[in-house]
Amino acid sequence: MRKRLLATGAILAASALLLAGCSGSSGGSDSSSAAVNTSPDGKGQTLTLWDYEDDTSAMGIAWNAAIKEFETETGATVKFEAKSFEGIRSTASQVLNSDAAPDILEYNKGNATAGLLASQGLLTNLDPAVAAYGWDKKLAPSLQTTAKYDDKGVMGSGSYYGIPNYGEFVDVYYNKDMFAKYNIAVPTTFDEFQNALATFKANGITPLAESAAEYPLGQLFYQLALSNATRQWVTDYQTYTGTVDFHDADFTFAANTIKDWVDKGYISNSVTGMKAEDAGTAFEAGTNPIFYSGSWWYGRFVNEIKNFQWSSFLFPGSTMAPGSSGNLWVVPENSKNKDLAYKFIDITMSAPIQALIGNNGGIPVAANAADITDPKSKELIANFTTLTDRDGIAFYPDWPTPTFYDQLNAGLQELVNGSKSPADFLTEIGGEYQDGVDTITKG
Repeated sequence: MRKRLLATGAILAASALLLAGCSGSSGGSDSSSAAVNTSPDGKGQTLTLWDYEDDTSAMGIAWNAAIKEFETETGATVKFEAKSFEGIRSTASQVLNSDAAPDILEYNKGNATAGLLASQGLLTNLDPAVAAYGWDKKLAPSLQTTAKYDDKGVMGSGSYYGIPNYGEFVDVYYNKDMFAKYNIAVPTTFDEFQNALATFKANGITPLAESAAEYPLGQLFYQLALSNATRQWVTDYQTYTGTVDFHDADFTFAANTIKDWVDKGYISNSVTGMKAEDAGTAFEAGTNPIFYSGSWWYGRFVNEIKNFQWSSFLFPGSTMAPGSSGNLWVVPENSKNKDLAYKFIDITMSAPIQALIGNNGGIPVAANAADITDPKSKELIANFTTLTDRDGIAFYPDWPTPTFYDQLNAGLQELVNGSKSPADFLTEIGGEYQDGVDTITKG
């Protein structure tokens, strides 16, 4: 969800369209910026920072550079602690409500994550810092959807509780050498995509690298549901504005297709015990020629895949795909160095750091277009621009409720291993979804 104007002709000009129909009100706060010191003296101070980016990813590269710049500018020392996505997600409420909270951390955006913590009073209201630093002028309007939360933790309106400095979306990574070996053209329709899967399987190859223990299979399930869904369908699902029927044509198609692809061997039934890392490294090893996952893998693949040519394409036959702003920098309410935390965020929004994101496979939100020179990065950003041009960003399947990520993964594991039929799977996750929404909206 991008926010406003990208710095001087920034590379993601198209992101202003991102979720134009879904963004909430600008919700600017009247909070004064006077209390924010934009030139903090950090001598003798330590900023504790957590993130879960790989050092070779676009964000990892850029943020390591930002740490060095921050230490030079402020005189402070950064105590960096690498965490896992799952580790932060599963313990955030407890840790941030204690003296062990870091000063700043990367956190997932959405109602179920940043929104939940904001509603619990665990995150600092960033309105004064936004006013002081002018971050709202660097973010495309729709991007601010994930940066703002109301008092119930629902995104799109209210105050700023996080700042993203990159965008992301989900597309299809493919092994160009294996496609060429079996004379498979890049599919442009859903039928052509299924034909590609069938060709690989006929040649003894399991085509899809997958994980049901973590997010990849959930994203594929959602993408299949999006194939014929409408923008209103997405809005109802994500923001509780209408009735969501988990036995409608879209969810039914998605569940039946996952089951069909497991039965045909396009997805291994062993993925029930696999994590996202397992799926990504299987693609890197050339074991599976197709991996449907996020743009956050792009920079890593650039650096780690040496034995074959690869590229990516948008999921064929669909105008929408999972995606959003990138993860957020959030400042815990218990942060001991808030002004230093704000300064670090500002450095990550600077032109040099944004260029590092863009030239290493990421999607910057405030870069100068002329600074992006890497051909692979331009290819990634072109796919993203195509998606945003057609208002195709649909958020993620687990966002509506705090528990739905685990519930969806557990349900998909049952679907893959055959312990639940598609209809029973949909009944189960539909009930869990509604229970979670009711807790938020009626609690």
